[in-house]
Formats: sequence, structure tokens, C-alpha cells
Amino acid sequence: MHKLLAAEVAAITSYFRRVVMMTAGGTPEYPDLAEGETISVPSSPALLQELSNSPELTAVVLNGVLNCELDIEALLHGIHNRIGRRGRVIAVMYSPYLRWILRFVTTDRIFSKKEPYTFITATDLRNVARLAGFEVTRVRTPVVIPWRMFGLGTILNRLFAAIPFVRRLSLAWVVVLRPIKAETTSPSLSIIIPARNERGNIENALTRLPDFGGSVEVLFVEGHSTDGTWDEIQRVASLYGSKYSIVCLRQRGVGKCDAVRLGASQASGDLIAILDADLTMPPEMLIRFYDAWRLGYADFINGNRLMYPMEHGAMRFLNRLGNVFFAKALSYVLDTRIGDSLCGTKLFSRDDYYRFVTWRQRFGDFDPFGDFELLFPACSLGLGVVDIPIQYRDRMYGSTKIHRFYHGLLLLRMTIFGFFRLRCGHSPRP
Repeated sequence: MHKLLAAEVAAITSYFRRVVMMTAGGTPEYPDLAEGETISVPSSPALLQELSNSPELTAVVLNGVLNCELDIEALLHGIHNRIGRRGRVIAVMYSPYLRWILRFVTTDRIFSKKEPYTFITATDLRNVARLAGFEVTRVRTPVVIPWRMFGLGTILNRLFAAIPFVRRLSLAWVVVLRPIKAETTSPSLSIIIPARNERGNIENALTRLPDFGGSVEVLFVEGHSTDGTWDEIQRVASLYGSKYSIVCLRQRGVGKCDAVRLGASQASGDLIAILDADLTMPPEMLIRFYDAWRLGYADFINGNRLMYPMEHGAMRFLNRLGNVFFAKALSYVLDTRIGDSLCGTKLFSRDDYYRFVTWRQRFGDFDPFGDFELLFPACSLGLGVVDIPIQYRDRMYGSTKIHRFYHGLLLLRMTIFGFFRLRCGHSPRP
């Protein structure tokens, strides 16, 4: 059973540069938690001392510690003051709903030699975490059956993890906590604008950008246009080059996903935002994405087109049904509430994007638009997701590039794949 918990923890910590682990007395330690350095400490004071000199991308593993702690808020406060914004706390906790079973299991030395005496519910955990400046971004319930049973236990655990009420029978939880930290400065921003046959929208994409209060880089990625989009990008770049740092790129591959990857590989800003060149998401709204990240509301900012009424003609009826379906499906698969999984506008840090790339290489590479391959690792790694509601507008120039049935099948395939790999399994390790 501890191997299941260790695998669940390692699926997250392996994307961090450093792991500091504190283990409750008698609980087995988890080896190989990170590609880099893993430090084990014996006590809370030693943990806080070790964190004082840790890099920003540090994971803190509390293995059974919260079940042996009488002031969880104080412990989390101390950790919050010593880790960076991109650090995470991963807590392995014993379930409060099955404490009588845990006492039996503890007697058999399957869980621990030291019986836990603090049992905290999910509601209490979220409350205490909030008081200490944390947000619970992910809760995994991997151990309903604590025995292997010749492989049957593993199969049942993966199945039960996907069933809403049965998963509460898990004997242990793996919880990811995100420190809520606002930025004191204005981070630099790189805006990727994929454009194919969007000549009439290029200049407006620049002139309608708001003032972000920091340096802004705009990366136009042109994709085999036939209407003079590339010439228009070059004209606009020379005209507005004194106001923005403008990079003009041409795709060798095809599709928006390829365009975003090319743009991200050349981006130099602290943050990366994606803005579709059709301008159906008003460029003026990008400041809300930027402010949400800067103020620490989440580390992955996602647009939501489905909350407000749309302009007439902005989205066809079947497309809207598909968007609603995939938003609900991914919310279930990723165990994170997502209002709109296919909105093209997103914002995240460039450093986190590099982790997304590593995650994608392990998971699979078949997303036609690039939305899922960003959302999947953002949720799996516990970045925290917040939706920015927008009013979706009808395009003023050009036509949609979406092939709803073909692309819908590709997205459905990725959703099903994600269900078995993530909801019924655990995140891929690099």
C-alpha cells in the first residue's frame, strides 16, 4: 500500500528541483521522489530550518505529519513563510472517515507503528489551509484496498478512485496545497498570437492591448496564410515596434497547437498568454488574466466563454454543446472545476510551461488545439486554476478553422485517455 502512496507522491514531486520530506514516526519514507535533491528531516523545526535556504521550486512532503500534529495551522504558516510561490506542500493523510479501520491496520503494522491521533476532514483541511495562506488544489484517494491481492487490489484501487462516493473509502489521501502569494512587482509578459488568414485582425490585436504596467513581448505566429497575413504582420511590427517588442514567426508545422509551441519556445517573458487572432476574446480583457495571476488567485488562468450570453453568430449550436460537454468531462477527469476547457485564451508562467512540456512528452502528444495539453498538467501538478469570464464575440474578419466532428473525436480520445491515465491512475513521471 505504501508503494501506491509513494507512486502518487512521486508523480508530483518528480517535477520539482528539490524535495524536503518530513515523516511521522514509524511511517516508511518514500525514496526517489525527485530528479534532483531529496532531503529528509526529523522534526518541524528542522523542516523550517531546511526550507529557509530552499529554491523556489521546492516540494514539501508531509508524510503522515498532519495526523500527528496538534497545531496544523502554525506548521503550515511556517512553511508558507519559507517557500516560494511555485513551491507546493504534498501531504499524505489518513482518512478521518475510517479511523476504526486504520487502528486495526496500524495494529497489523501495515500503515505505521505510531497510531495517528489527529483526523481532519476535507472541509476542515480547506479551512485550516486557507487560514495559513494555502489553497487545496488537488486531493487524490489512491488506497481503498490496502493489499495487493495478486494484482487485484491495484486494479480495484484505480477503479474506485474514479467513483465519486466510493473514493471516500480510501484509507489515505494525497493532498496538494498551493501557497497563495501575490507578486510585489509587475512580471514581464509574452503574448502569443497564432494567426492563419487573419490579415484584417492583426493591427487591432496590437492596438487593443491594455497597459500591463510591465514589459510586453508580442509573438505573432503565422501559419501558411493565403490572404497576406504575413505581410500584414511585418507591416504592423515595423509600425508598433517602438511600443512593443514584436517577434514575427512562421510555422513549419500546421495547426494552433504547433503555433503555440513555436511561440512559447521563443518567448522571453516571465508569463505567457495566448490570444487568438480572431479577437473573439476581446484583447482588452487580457489585463484581467494578468492581474489574476499577479495577485495570486491561481497559477493557471483560464478563459470562460460559457458564462455570459454570446454575440449572435459567435459559436454554432453544436460547437457550444461540445464545449459544455468537454468542460464537464474534464472537470470530472481532472477533479478540478473548469468552466470552459476549450477557450483559446490562457495565461501561465514560462517556467511552468517547461514543466508542461516534460509532462506532455510522457503523457502523449495528440491535442489538435493545445488546450488539453496545458490544462492536464496544470491540474495534475496542482497549479490551481481560476476562470476569467468573458463575453465571446463574433469574429469581424475571416472564418473559423475548426472541423467540429474530426477535432471533437480527437478531443474525446484525449479525454478518455486522460480518464484511464489520470483519474484511474496517476500523473506520468518524467
